[in-house]
Amino acid sequence: MDGRDTTLTPLEFAILRFLMDHMERVYSSDQIYEAVWGEPAFQVAKTISVHVRHIREKIEINPKDPQYLKVIYGLGYKVVKLS
Repeated sequence: MDGRDTTLTPLEFAILRFLMDHMERVYSSDQIYEAVWGEPAFQVAKTISVHVRHIREKIEINPKDPQYLKVIYGLGYKVVKLS
């Protein structure tokens, strides 16, 4: 991030917090949904991808080339540690 403040919605914060609590581990959209919403997932891939896009727009310097919140195509999402 570039040092500017940002505001996340409660769901965005919960998703980011979940992924940050498990850095470097890949979670599917279903796993993220079930962990954050606390209910069974059913066709939630689009819901999660929209939330992830919004999070990236808020935390990434260049959301189209994310450094923190990565998609692992075909598997899910993860937050990476920067060295």
